[in-house]
Amino acid sequence: MGESRRGPLKSAVPSNVVSLVRRCSRTACGRPAVATLTYVYADSTAVLGPLATYAEPHCYDLCAEHSERLTAPRGWEVVRLADSAGPARPSGDDLEALANAVREAARPQQRTAEAGGGARTADPREVARRGHLRVLRSPDS
Repeated sequence: MGESRRGPLKSAVPSNVVSLVRRCSRTACGRPAVATLTYVYADSTAVLGPLATYAEPHCYDLCAEHSERLTAPRGWEVVRLADSAGPARPSGDDLEALANAVREAARPQQRTAEAGGGARTADPREVARRGHLRVLRSPDS
């Protein structure tokens, strides 16, 4: 029995493992990216700012070390955009508005109408309501 036992079939093309953390664009640097570098060729300017929301093809993500040591070619200007010290924290007003919106959405429809919520026009197709969700009658009936 010259049959060999092989493991699961492997692809001939190696696959890259997708990481949720964006990495530094510098060669052989695997540290997490904290800033995004963009070149404005028309103005001979390199702009270094906070990590962009999306990875763009003409931008470079840099780790903390590489973003601190960044230099530009002679005659170019480096613009470093102020990085906020951390994510913006919600204010008390934001939290109160969110709590009020949740309370309003959870209030049954009858109480909403009694409390002056009559500004909301009733949809004739609406059969029932639970919070912000509505059950509509089928267009066929």
